[in-house]
Amino acid sequence: MLRELHIENIAVIERADVTLGEGLNVLTGETGAGKSILVDSLHAVLGARASRELVRTGAEKAVVCATFDPEAALDWCAENEIDVEDELILRRQITSDGKTSCRVCGVPVTTAQLRELGALLLDIHGQNDGQQLLDERQHQRYLDAFGVSDEAIGAYRTAYLKYQELLHEQQTLQNLENEKELLSDSLRHQIEELTSAELRLGEEDELTAKRDMLRNFEKLSEAVETAYALLEGNDDSAISFAADAESAAIRAAGYAPELASVPTAIHEAVFSMQDAAETLRDFRNGMDFSDAEYDRIESRLAVLRRLERKYHSDEEGLIQKLEDAKQRLDQLEYADDRLRKLDRLLEEQELVVRRAGEALTDARREAAGKLEQQVVAELRELSMPAVRFQVELSPVGGNPGFGSSGMDNVRFLLSANAGEAPGRISRIASGGELSRIMLALKNVFARRDKVPSMVFDEVDTGVSGIAAQRVGEKLAKLSASKQVICITHLPQIAAMADHHYLIEKTVSADKTRTTVQPLDRAGCRREIARLHGGENITELTLASAEEQLASAAAYKASLQEV
Repeated sequence: MLRELHIENIAVIERADVTLGEGLNVLTGETGAGKSILVDSLHAVLGARASRELVRTGAEKAVVCATFDPEAALDWCAENEIDVEDELILRRQITSDGKTSCRVCGVPVTTAQLRELGALLLDIHGQNDGQQLLDERQHQRYLDAFGVSDEAIGAYRTAYLKYQELLHEQQTLQNLENEKELLSDSLRHQIEELTSAELRLGEEDELTAKRDMLRNFEKLSEAVETAYALLEGNDDSAISFAADAESAAIRAAGYAPELASVPTAIHEAVFSMQDAAETLRDFRNGMDFSDAEYDRIESRLAVLRRLERKYHSDEEGLIQKLEDAKQRLDQLEYADDRLRKLDRLLEEQELVVRRAGEALTDARREAAGKLEQQVVAELRELSMPAVRFQVELSPVGGNPGFGSSGMDNVRFLLSANAGEAPGRISRIASGGELSRIMLALKNVFARRDKVPSMVFDEVDTGVSGIAAQRVGEKLAKLSASKQVICITHLPQIAAMADHHYLIEKTVSADKTRTTVQPLDRAGCRREIARLHGGENITELTLASAEEQLASAAAYKASLQEV
């Protein structure tokens, strides 16, 4: 669960430290006090996109730290080589110029890693989540997340992707068929031109080196002749002098034993100079300047460089272009055969896709029945006794009758009142009903996921009276198995809190500040009275708040007895 939240310089919050507990944590306050900033801070520390507008005016940076129990993320930490002991600390820093940095237990991570980790720790239900129910494209995602196995979805996707690959190849070949004659002529010309060039990897470097040598033939010849003459070609050459030095050193060593190594060293030097002289002599004897050879090299280099300019490629690329052209020509020449084969393969793969799609549809129908039962049960507990919730599965239609997500269109239908046929949620549900349907779905999904903490940002939108009481009871029931953090304006929900926090905004020294303070029993009673009657807090509203707190305590006690 989320233990602590530390916020610095986020919007109007200069600094806030919130220690959260197990069960239901409720945050209340006046509209505009900064409740949504807490949710923005949680989004930021869980890896959501964060802009510099979050940074408090005049501050250089904003920081959010969240401390969690580590159990839900131990495997992730091990995979990412992050050491964690009794607490898991996430930290996000945003500078005033928009730069951001993320750390987990002091180890730098990417925002993508932070999002991945955050999904294991906290599920945030925002004010706009209910609107997703109006988008029927989301309904299939909800159904699959509820009760369709990854194996069924994965099997269908694998089959569908294979079908798409074959279809893409068929379309490519059909397009080529329309331009086959013109493209074939172009490829044949390209192959003929590159083949006749007899390309060889490394040839250009060899020819360039040889051409440069021929360009400097006279200077090279003079240098080689001079070096050879100095080494061995004259009576007073270096080798001759070294041989005389060796003889003298041998005589000297006879008188001074410590010089015994010198003759050997000179002898080895003589051998090295003789080897060098032989190399120079052989090179000199093999040197032959030919105008015809020079012209041949220049002509060959001109051919290679013309081809490189024409095809915008180097020598290696030209060789690859030749191979590619041959393959494409083969593909064109055998396109008819391949198209006939693809027709057969596509028919076979379509059957594979349909079988996987039918299995996926069966899995969805089974999951739909369970989802309908559980959502209806939840909604009846949320003061919608006559509700009918239906998951409609209809064929995709068209040709081939399936798409990337299966063979089904999925749509949630609702009847909120007795005697009414189920209809599209977007046309039937009110704002309060949308909030309760979303809460019901969240509760149903919460039984299946392992995320230990949930945040509800103003789940009470459009809800009042008995419905608000039922929402509060539902949150209390949910908090028996998960940590729940709820931002609300309703006293019915606030009364159910195990931990109640007041968010207040103050202005001093021309600066706006928001604080978050935990409330004791008396503070809870006064805040609930304010939620009932506004600033006009009286003994009557306080007594009503006390009665509501007692009633909530009795309800929570009854949950523990079950």
